[in-house]
Amino acid sequence: MLKGHLHPLTQVERKLVSIFQKLGFEMVEGPDIESEWYNFDALNMPKDHPARDMQDTFVVKGQQNKVLRTQTSAGQVAYMEKHQPPFKIIIPGEVFRRDAADASHSPNFYQIEGLVVDKNVSMADLKGALAQFIKEFFGESTKIRWRPGYFPFVEPGMEVDVSCTICGGKGCQTCKQTGWVELLGAGMVHPNVFKAANYDPEKVSGFAFGVGIDRLTMMKYGISDIRVFYANDLRFLKQF
Repeated sequence: MLKGHLHPLTQVERKLVSIFQKLGFEMVEGPDIESEWYNFDALNMPKDHPARDMQDTFVVKGQQNKVLRTQTSAGQVAYMEKHQPPFKIIIPGEVFRRDAADASHSPNFYQIEGLVVDKNVSMADLKGALAQFIKEFFGESTKIRWRPGYFPFVEPGMEVDVSCTICGGKGCQTCKQTGWVELLGAGMVHPNVFKAANYDPEKVSGFAFGVGIDRLTMMKYGISDIRVFYANDLRFLKQF
């Protein structure tokens, strides 16, 4: 009898879930088809925001104001509407964007979202959680760099880089000779997001982060083309 095994993206997703569960996070899921409200408006994205451009989003035909979610962040406010803090959740799942397929882009890929809400949550809490995750996933020797970044649903926001997994930070083609590779975006939950969920931003605080599972898998195993994950080539898949 032939036996199959898990796809590398599934293996990495399960590893990520395991890491965050050890940090006290609960895994929840959200729908692939989402309302524009949860996917955009509730995340502090006004009607004229570039992320809402029709070229980036798949609109569901025949369903008013319904889209294929462009980010797992779409599950944030939907969860907050039904739960009261404190909580720590992760939301893994598939997302969809109208990108032309090439070595680093795909019209569908996978993300994992993190959301923590409580009293007196700080940027230090965010950096501590991400540092633990990165060290466990990539190894203790991995260096981390924190940079300011903009995302409409967090303020302040930051981007997180790690030392290149291919060259160990020495500089190569993958990291464009910088020694660093961009990993994820994160930040403190924007007050407008709390207001959309009927939370009082004067009484609670929180942080959120999102990371591409495809990107993590490529970095961990030195894969240069995202398309190989979806080509169904057994010669590739049997390596994992």
